[in-house]
Amino acid sequence: MIGITRRRHSSARFSPSATAPRAERRQGRRGRPALLAVVVAALAASVLSAPPSSAASAPWAACTNGYVGLTFDDGPNPATTPALLNALRAGGARATWFVWGQRAQQNPSLLRSTVEAGMWIGNHTWTHPHLTQIGQAAVHDEISRTQTFLRQATGQTPTLFRPPYGETNAQVRDTARQLGITGEVMWNVDSRDWAGASTAQIVQAASTLRNGDIILMHDGYQTTVNAVPQILSGLSSRGLCPGRIVGGTDLRPIVTAP
Repeated sequence: MIGITRRRHSSARFSPSATAPRAERRQGRRGRPALLAVVVAALAASVLSAPPSSAASAPWAACTNGYVGLTFDDGPNPATTPALLNALRAGGARATWFVWGQRAQQNPSLLRSTVEAGMWIGNHTWTHPHLTQIGQAAVHDEISRTQTFLRQATGQTPTLFRPPYGETNAQVRDTARQLGITGEVMWNVDSRDWAGASTAQIVQAASTLRNGDIILMHDGYQTTVNAVPQILSGLSSRGLCPGRIVGGTDLRPIVTAP
């Protein structure tokens, strides 16, 4: 809190000249509150516009045991996306959203909010089908249509892709690679939020994460929203930090520093 202390000064230094008209001196005194208000407003503005202190990023200052990938599938979802973003921002964390194309088209403002919050976006197909059962042309359409929409909506072309249900094969991978995908992202840890896992069970699953691991979660469950603060606290206590997922050799994902 910034305070302004009024100090007394000698009249010889700050009083108007003895020869000045009384009206002028009265007007000078009346003008002082206005000047004080301007000074206070300027100080307040400087405080509000100041960058966040380093304390805000303190939980992730020491990633002594490495990085893990936090991922959320099937968004954006009006019921849960805002709360998930708030929980992640409150913890100073970033995650990867694997976006369901149709849902993004239905909720473009939520998609933009996700990107503006600093999250990374990946391709999760247009209609969430079983890719290994629909043929190459349909696979191409599912991935390509989502790539095009996300590029137009956000200005970013995803390089990460997660096949729905984790179902993939050589044809799916080849098609994804042709469309600019450099990483097909599966997971090491399944939160099982999709199967009705409780918040405590989701937190327990996340407690098994180790350096380089990726956890599967979904944008659609309140239990997952409730788990995020505890997950972040647990990672911090174990010297792990939320990292960024990038593509590696043969589309294999790698978790790196953000």
